[in-house]
Amino acid sequence: MRRRDALALLPGLGIASSVLLQSCGSTPEPKAEKKPAEPVTGLHALYAMYGKARMWAPDIKLLRFSSIDIAQVKSQPGKAPAWQAIFVSESLQLKRAYTYSVIDASTTLREGTFPDSPNSWTNDNRGVLMAAIRTDSDKAWEVALKHGADYAKKNPDMPISYTLEMGRQISEPMWRVIWGESATSSALSILVDASTGAYLETLH
Repeated sequence: MRRRDALALLPGLGIASSVLLQSCGSTPEPKAEKKPAEPVTGLHALYAMYGKARMWAPDIKLLRFSSIDIAQVKSQPGKAPAWQAIFVSESLQLKRAYTYSVIDASTTLREGTFPDSPNSWTNDNRGVLMAAIRTDSDKAWEVALKHGADYAKKNPDMPISYTLEMGRQISEPMWRVIWGESATSSALSILVDASTGAYLETLH
C-alpha cells in the first residue's frame, strides 16, 4: 500500500494528510533579485517630474533643468542617476523645484519624484514649453562629443554634467554639455539646440 493511501485511511487525517503531502511536495519560488539602479536620460526624468508638476499647476513651463551626480550610481554618457527641474507657473507667479532619483541617495534626494516648496517668481519670459524640448540628453552628448573629442580624450575621467534652459542670445531651449561639475568651473562646455539637436557653440 502506498504512503498516501495509508495516511488517507487513518481517522481524521484524510484532509490533513492531503495538505501535508501537497506542502511537502512544493518548493518556494526563488525571489527575483532587484536589478542595480542605472542612470537615465534627461527626458526620462523630466517627463516623470512634469507629470507630477502639472498636478500643482497645469500651465507650467520649464525654467531650468540639470543633472545631479551621486556616488552610489555611476553616470553614463548622456545619462545621470538624478536630475532637478525648476518649473514656473505664470498664473500663480510661483516657481517650484522637483527632483528625480533612481535611488535613495540622501534625506533630501529620494528615489522617485519629489517636489520642494514653491517660491515666488517674477515672469522673465525664460520659461520653456515642454513641446519645444525634442532632443534628449544622450543625443546632446553625441553632438557635443563630436565637437569636444580632443578635450574628452585628454580628460577621460572628467565628470560630465548637463543643463537645459532658454538660450541667452536666442529664444530657443538649449542643452549645455559641461566637462566638469558646473559651468563656472568648467574649461569646456558645448551648446546644443534642445529642439533640433543641432550644434550651436563651443564655450571655453
